[in-house]
Amino acid sequence: MLMIRFQRVGRRNQRTFRLTVTQKTTGADGKPVEFLGSWNPRTKAVNLKKERISYWISQGAKPSSSAHNLLVASGIIVGSKIPVHKKAEARGMSKDETPRETTPSQEVASQEAAPEAP
Repeated sequence: MLMIRFQRVGRRNQRTFRLTVTQKTTGADGKPVEFLGSWNPRTKAVNLKKERISYWISQGAKPSSSAHNLLVASGIIVGSKIPVHKKAEARGMSKDETPRETTPSQEVASQEAAPEAP
């Protein structure tokens, strides 16, 4: 299966990313099928080949979560962004934005911490 995902390039503390089409089983530094553009998070510069991205998506390539969000922000894909930051998972939210079930011990602890009304 083909994936559209980022490949990190650049020096330490000066990272930039290439948007590439690769096999899903290929490692992060593996040889890509095609380069589709670049993104510099420091300067917010985005250079994308829109026609080639549309072509690969029509051929069945799936973008990663971060690549999907960049494509939505650029207007290449229509839809909503996918939460990929670690804070959502730490708060008990999974990537599909559904809250995880709380255990009974967590419910009791939250009830004990809440002050009672006089």
